[in-house]
Amino acid sequence: MRNVQATLADQLPGRIVATSNEYPSHHRIARHKHRRSQLLYAAHGIMVVGTETGRWIVPPERAAWVPSGMAHDVHVLAQISTRSIYIEPEVSAALPRDCRVIGVSPLMRQLLLETLDLPLQSESGSGSRPDLIYSLIVHEIERAPVLPLDIPFPADPRLTKRCRAYLAHPSPHDSIDDWCADLAMSRRTFTRRFRAETGTSFAQWCRQAAIFAALPRLAAGEAITALALDLGYESASAFTTMFKRLIGMPPSRYLAVSNPMREVAVPMRGTMRGLDG
Repeated sequence: MRNVQATLADQLPGRIVATSNEYPSHHRIARHKHRRSQLLYAAHGIMVVGTETGRWIVPPERAAWVPSGMAHDVHVLAQISTRSIYIEPEVSAALPRDCRVIGVSPLMRQLLLETLDLPLQSESGSGSRPDLIYSLIVHEIERAPVLPLDIPFPADPRLTKRCRAYLAHPSPHDSIDDWCADLAMSRRTFTRRFRAETGTSFAQWCRQAAIFAALPRLAAGEAITALALDLGYESASAFTTMFKRLIGMPPSRYLAVSNPMREVAVPMRGTMRGLDG
């Protein structure tokens, strides 16, 4: 279905509902939640999904999974075309229970594109083509690989506040000792707590945070070399290596994706604008 706002999607009948939207660069969708779980697929373009516990980058041809009832917001970094699948929790106990970015198989990608003009599931009988497509999508979500495209936030409110401030303005001059002094923690306590609550080291977290901060600056046209040095990388090649490892493409490819005028846009069968995710 096209041009369906999130609040209205919750009211649509059926255990599974599919919608499709397009958003311009820099569009923001305020924090909200759905009764159903949501698969938010980026056919092309790049977005960031945020919750109280972290942020997730969703590159082209990847998808974010948001469990039912989880409040989240969306920041579109580059003009994006999405497909959303809303699934009642009781459809499958094997569906993920945490927010994540997942890989999208060629089969699931084609199934998601096919949902654009499907009728509501409640309007098609069991065993019908729409019912089979939705069932296959659910199976593909269950087996989809989790991609390491998240910036987790600690549970400790003081640590979370410090992390959010760094993510907004990452600095190569910040050190672990600076954070320890700000938070009145010993280095040992800080290191142990940070890893326990984020699942990663302080240094690795800062490197990933810098990449997150770089995305809108790259899309705005900043030079890769200058940006890399500003974020504390020794060279553009070191920045490119980390960028590709996290995003799945080099900065040059990201620049092409974030500016549709630099490459041929993916043809779409319909346009939907100004909708909630």
